[in-house]
Amino acid sequence: MKKIELLAPAGDLERLKIDFLYGADAVYFGGEKYGLRANATNFSLEEIKEASLFAHHLGKKVYLTLNIVFHNEDMEGVFQYIKDVVECGIDAFIISDPFLIHHIKENYKGVEVHLSTQNSTTNYESILFLQKQGIDRVVLARELSKEEIQEIIEKTKMDIEVFIHGAMCTCFSGRCALSNYVTGRDANRGGCSQVCRFSFQSEEEKDFTLATKDLNMASHIKDLIEIGVTSLKIEGRMRSLYYLAVVVGAYRKIIDAYYRKELTEELLKRQEEILSRVANRETSTHYFNKEADATDQYYTGRSEVSNQDYLGQVIEYEKEEKRIKILERNYFKVGDFVELFTPKGEEIQFVVEKLFDKEKCEVDVANHPDEVYYIYLNTDIEMDSYSMIRLLRKKEENEIL
Repeated sequence: MKKIELLAPAGDLERLKIDFLYGADAVYFGGEKYGLRANATNFSLEEIKEASLFAHHLGKKVYLTLNIVFHNEDMEGVFQYIKDVVECGIDAFIISDPFLIHHIKENYKGVEVHLSTQNSTTNYESILFLQKQGIDRVVLARELSKEEIQEIIEKTKMDIEVFIHGAMCTCFSGRCALSNYVTGRDANRGGCSQVCRFSFQSEEEKDFTLATKDLNMASHIKDLIEIGVTSLKIEGRMRSLYYLAVVVGAYRKIIDAYYRKELTEELLKRQEEILSRVANRETSTHYFNKEADATDQYYTGRSEVSNQDYLGQVIEYEKEEKRIKILERNYFKVGDFVELFTPKGEEIQFVVEKLFDKEKCEVDVANHPDEVYYIYLNTDIEMDSYSMIRLLRKKEENEIL
């Protein structure tokens, strides 16, 4: 059985490296043109080349989004841009406009073409048609059930990619005009202003919102593997380094445990708990088990509380002194119960017994974000600069958060 692909998002080179180090098999990102995340940093041609080299050195892949809905004015320069990014070494394009299929397949034999979820593909007949056009993979619409996905795979034998985690679009698989009407920014050409997350006045006391809960398919990875899905996709090119490290790392552990026949309820519960604390929105499986309804939306009473579990990023481990040098992200103090985790999946839990500032002076609290602190810890775990520390429990609390 070919192992399922774990596909992660990257808004810049550092995020891409985090994705790969924490277990992604492939990463998707946008270039400076023709992508749907205009507000992300995005990749220059030189950065695309560096990303491709980094990925291929690890035996992994990179996919470039070319998934805007093209208007006439967008046509100028697109074929030259395709040539340029192919020369940078990408493995596949993610497109939404079918006119690109023939051009890419005719001129660049070694590059795959993946049809974006923006194309809203929901049935096997469409996929059979797309196969004849040369499509290598289809990213299905997000509004499909397990049974629909399974039938598509059985009847087409196509490589199928599905979303497993992250934000959901209120409109059908991203085909949204709300942003255009409310803010004048075209969501289908990279300008989404996330109007669905705005609060609108209503006749009732509470404001009304169109926002959906986030997607979380951790409990159904086994199902997706067994019905024959090719790739599991995480949303979030604009998410933080910590978010990507945690989410990619959690799904990596679930996938690997399945193939080792070690996917226990205990392991799954642990990873679901970790995932539940990394973001500030509630989650749902949406259409996978049933038709989505009001329980998958916020509508009113939506509350988002900032998560401050992420305490710091490891800069280095000074073995002789037995201390970790970290760059602080959120407040913590002596007595807090914390967990250090590494890109290799290693974890160590300990109580912060002594804490020192950048001048090596002992302190009780770390309360200056982006400053260097030292924590003393005797461990044989090898950690690199992308290892991280998160909060598990405060000194005065009895239960792990």
